[in-house]
Amino acid sequence: MINDGAELSESEQLTQASVEAMEELEVADEQVVDYGQLSKKDFVSLLENQLASAKSENAKPADFKRTDEVLKEAKVYFDQLKKTEREEALKKYLAENESEDGFEFKLDELTAQFEALYRQIKDVKNHYFQDLEKSKDKNFALKTQLLQRLRELVENDESNTTNPGSSWQEFKKIQDEWKAAGNIASPHNSTLWATFHALIDRYYSNRNIYYELKELDRKKNLQQKTELVEKVEALAKSLESNSLSKAILEEANAYFDEYKHIGPGPKAEQEVLWQRLKLALDAVHDARRAQADAQKQVLAQNYEAKSKIYETLVPYTAFTSSSINEWNEKTKEVVALQEQWVNAKGQMLREEGRELSKKFWATLKSFFHNKGEFFRQLEAKREQNLKLKTELCEAVEVILESGEDSSANTDKVISLQKQWKQIGQVPEKFKDTIFDRFKKACDAYFNRKRAKNSEIEREFNENLALKQAICEKIEAGAKVEDANLKELNSFKSEWSSIGFVPKKDMQAINKRYIDAVNAYVSAIGKLSSKERGQAIIENDSASSTEGDSSRNLQRKETDIRRRMTQIENDLTIWQNNIEFFGRSKNGEKVRAEFEKKIAIAKKQLVDLKQQLKIVREAL
Repeated sequence: MINDGAELSESEQLTQASVEAMEELEVADEQVVDYGQLSKKDFVSLLENQLASAKSENAKPADFKRTDEVLKEAKVYFDQLKKTEREEALKKYLAENESEDGFEFKLDELTAQFEALYRQIKDVKNHYFQDLEKSKDKNFALKTQLLQRLRELVENDESNTTNPGSSWQEFKKIQDEWKAAGNIASPHNSTLWATFHALIDRYYSNRNIYYELKELDRKKNLQQKTELVEKVEALAKSLESNSLSKAILEEANAYFDEYKHIGPGPKAEQEVLWQRLKLALDAVHDARRAQADAQKQVLAQNYEAKSKIYETLVPYTAFTSSSINEWNEKTKEVVALQEQWVNAKGQMLREEGRELSKKFWATLKSFFHNKGEFFRQLEAKREQNLKLKTELCEAVEVILESGEDSSANTDKVISLQKQWKQIGQVPEKFKDTIFDRFKKACDAYFNRKRAKNSEIEREFNENLALKQAICEKIEAGAKVEDANLKELNSFKSEWSSIGFVPKKDMQAINKRYIDAVNAYVSAIGKLSSKERGQAIIENDSASSTEGDSSRNLQRKETDIRRRMTQIENDLTIWQNNIEFFGRSKNGEKVRAEFEKKIAIAKKQLVDLKQQLKIVREAL
């Protein structure tokens, strides 16, 4: 008689350990998602996939556990997207309305889809586990009943000696129903299995009449298990030329699951068969572990690459400047780092990658927060500039409304224009309107002043023509023999009665007048040199304004003294050297020439002294 109880118990323990190992490998196969790079549309697609997986007939508790983790992380990042959109919408609303009153943030269609999918997945999960618990309770009750039926069958069969084969069909039926029943809640599972197999062992052990049938059943089980082992070995063999895929892993798991539900075979052959299966499964598991190690290396390399990008980004959080161009340049550099991060495809180590991703996006947010703070302060400064420029506009408009275009007012307007240039920029939306207002007021003031000045300019041009005519008369009188001082004084009176001329012609006409009068004085033969000098000096003084007259006389004094000094120096040299001319050939002739020069110079020196005296008296 064969005792299968101990054999089945040991096999079952190995089976349970392998199942747990397979489940761990399946969990390890999960890829890490960088939620910081997903758009709202990507989040919706992600939840649609999760919902489809949750609704699958093959869904397992482990699948729902992974789905729970996905929902938890996706919700955090999605809520951050909503918060960012709301803050941007509020900022825009405040910029347009200057108050939060009436602000309403409406969720878009993608947000509604995300939240609906989120709730739906939660509902599917809740229903699944509720059904699972009900199913486990139901299965427990069913298997308990099957054990009771099997126990009664075994006990009845032990006492039934007349028809020992009458219980066989019922026995097979109980086996089939047991196999069809699902899992039950641990820790009852192992106890039920042990009891079930112990009763089966009792049934076979106590029914010698069915020994051959039992052996036949064991051989059939052995054949089925052999086929499954060969299939797993074929999968392990295929890994020599192909890489391990998720499909191969799932197929091996399915074969293993089917193997453990097949009844026992002959003990000797079954142990050999189990070692073959274990060896083949180990090959699959080793390939998966090697694949996981290689994947970890890739994940570590991706982590290292993104860590360098993060470390490059960190110093930008300390950047500060008062220049818009510098902020814009730094922004281009930061955006380039962001693009490097996004373009650095590939997953990272789960925990480290999640932490690095959070730090990167937080650092990026910190930089843009600092930039936003700078532009908020800049906007405040521009608002202050707008206030100052508005005050300048009002000041020009007050001057314009007064109707006075005096020099003082003109100086004020010019000063206000200079102040305008010193004030910085205003908010962009007021830039043109405030400038147009200021320009309009200034243009109106100066256009009015030009209109008035054009009339004055016409009068000045007429005065210029009159003064040019007087100059022509004086110039003509200086060329005749009967020039006299009385006529000259008449010309002077006529000149003095004429008003201002254009500023650009003032210097030229005054010089022409002075030259003409000096020429006329020189033409009067009856005047002594003293009278002539007096007349010329009076002419220089009278032809200028008060301030100009004093300055002209001072310049003339300086000029006279310079000429006197030059003549005195020349006389000294000539008088010291004149004796030497008599000793040379033709010396008498040269001496006579120098004596003539000395006489002329002395006469000029006398005239200059007389002119200097007249100038000093005029001052």
